[in-house]
Amino acid sequence: MFISFLRVIVTTFFNLFYRVRIIGIENVPEEGSVLLCANHIAELDMFFIGYKLKRLVRYMAKEELFKIPLLSSFIRRLGAFPVSRGKGDVGAIKTALKLLEEGHIVGIFPEGTRLKHKKGKTIKAKPGAALLAQKSGAPILPVAICGRYRPFSKIKIVFGKPFTLDLEKDKKYTNSELVEFSEGIMKKVYSLLEES
Repeated sequence: MFISFLRVIVTTFFNLFYRVRIIGIENVPEEGSVLLCANHIAELDMFFIGYKLKRLVRYMAKEELFKIPLLSSFIRRLGAFPVSRGKGDVGAIKTALKLLEEGHIVGIFPEGTRLKHKKGKTIKAKPGAALLAQKSGAPILPVAICGRYRPFSKIKIVFGKPFTLDLEKDKKYTNSELVEFSEGIMKKVYSLLEES
């Protein structure tokens, strides 16, 4: 009930104040576990990515957001769960893996922070995206978002085709190997903006 009500409010707001173009929404699997990996340009990303989807995306969000009482309650009801940035948060990884095992969509921003204006072609990502893909075996759904969140501006969201990483589930990969795989995921994300 809460999610349906919120979806109506967000859809109405976005339709009034933004020109949103969504490409490739048919690429979102209708069921089963999915690891949604996207670039991150602003706080509203999770809403723009998810407001037209039939399924709820369970986002991994920075723990600081959960220290604000009203906001914490709100985003928890949306299915978000906290992650401590800057260190390996085993609890957040376990939560994400459990949600994937249950067949949910788990959304993460592999770069770990907002990058409004990406300079050059350098991509830096955290190892967590590759680790979750390896341990869960879930397909990765690349999503690219671009635009400025100013009223009446254009926002483009591109959903790519799901893919899997060729990783051995029980192999112990080094941190640098996982980072390299995560950066490969983000290359696919950014390539969506060039293709569309």
